[in-house]
Amino acid sequence: MKFLLAPLAAGLAAFVLHAPAPPKAPAAPKDKEYVITQYGASTDSTKLNTRAIQKAIDKAAAAGGGTVVVPKGVFLSGALFFKPGTNLRLQAGAKLKGSDNIADYPLVPSRMEGQKLDYYAALVNAKQVNGFTINGPGTIDGNGLKFWKRFWFYRDSMSKIGKSATNLEVHRPRLVFIWGSDNVTIKDVKLHNAGFWTTHLYQSNNVVIDGCDIRSPFRPVKAPSTDAIDIDVCRKVTVRNCYISVNDDGIAIKGGKGPTAQHLPENGPIEDVLVENCTFGEVHAALTCGSECIHANRITMRNCRMDNERPVLLFKMRPDTYQVYENITIDKITGRCGTIVTLSPWTQFFNMAGSTEKPFGTIRNISISNVQVKCKQFAVLNGNPTDKVSNITFKNIAATADQAAFPNKYSDIKFENVTLNGAPLTAAQSAGPAVTPLKPD
Repeated sequence: MKFLLAPLAAGLAAFVLHAPAPPKAPAAPKDKEYVITQYGASTDSTKLNTRAIQKAIDKAAAAGGGTVVVPKGVFLSGALFFKPGTNLRLQAGAKLKGSDNIADYPLVPSRMEGQKLDYYAALVNAKQVNGFTINGPGTIDGNGLKFWKRFWFYRDSMSKIGKSATNLEVHRPRLVFIWGSDNVTIKDVKLHNAGFWTTHLYQSNNVVIDGCDIRSPFRPVKAPSTDAIDIDVCRKVTVRNCYISVNDDGIAIKGGKGPTAQHLPENGPIEDVLVENCTFGEVHAALTCGSECIHANRITMRNCRMDNERPVLLFKMRPDTYQVYENITIDKITGRCGTIVTLSPWTQFFNMAGSTEKPFGTIRNISISNVQVKCKQFAVLNGNPTDKVSNITFKNIAATADQAAFPNKYSDIKFENVTLNGAPLTAAQSAGPAVTPLKPD
């Protein structure tokens, strides 16, 4: 019997091997790709592709979702508005390049510098787009040179007639603005040369920024106010495996400013932020609390390397805003910095708006441990007269500094196994000369 069955089995095997493959199931809408060149986008550097790229976004949204793909090449664009279900991917060699004409960024309801206001859209905008992703390895480039030059020209011209200029007076766009969107991922993308802030997260939760290269120049023209990542009224944000070098703050914790900021619904706390395995090149500070923040809680930076001469942790203490900074952990930091921590008054754009309030800051439960750095000065702990500071602990730290003494006017500071220039740090050294408060560049 087995001799009779053998030819039958062989025939069945041959049929299975040569039978046509079953048709592939159509891609789910959310998995479908919309390559921008198929919608009219061109690498011609004189052509603005805003309409073509927006058409791809709109098509994806209308079909139930999908990924808008920027292929290899340079594509010039103004503001783009992503919609629910849509994502962005930049292939290797792809560059989404921002227009340097502010007219290509419409004035829209927005949020800037701790205020609710109409402002110019970013290059990439996602409002109420849960699950939004930006994936690399390509580049989003803000092409900010013209905006930077205009900013410095205007500020210098105001200075010559004895007036100051705010950051908002020279109109310039952010690179990425994500508002009211949860479960967001920005991964393996280069974010370069923003006209204003680089990545602004507002009222968004469960955000991961992973493996990104975030840069703006200090020379030959400074790129002003190009914060790498502004975390504004958000919860559960993770930044990991990133390289950051920008002409302002690296990670900035924000959330509102002004004597009544704590009562306004558009403001709020920042909670549960983790920054890990990052390298900070030139920045104004690696992790900054302020200058527009009313409450930051459970903020951790760990396993990071510094390569600059600015603070690892900076508190910008506004005398016109009630602030609470608590439960902040800095752990396993190496490299070269200006200070390990600076706590200093910040009076840029001070405005009591006619209020009779008497705002003050509260800083408590700050842990700084396992640090090995070369710095200019160990720390500066010298806030506003009414600020309340308690329970700052330095533990397992080996630092060398150009200045052995450093200013500290607070008593509730603890040192455990801390050496400075090879000798145990003493309380007497933490009472060095007062310093001039930090000022914006």
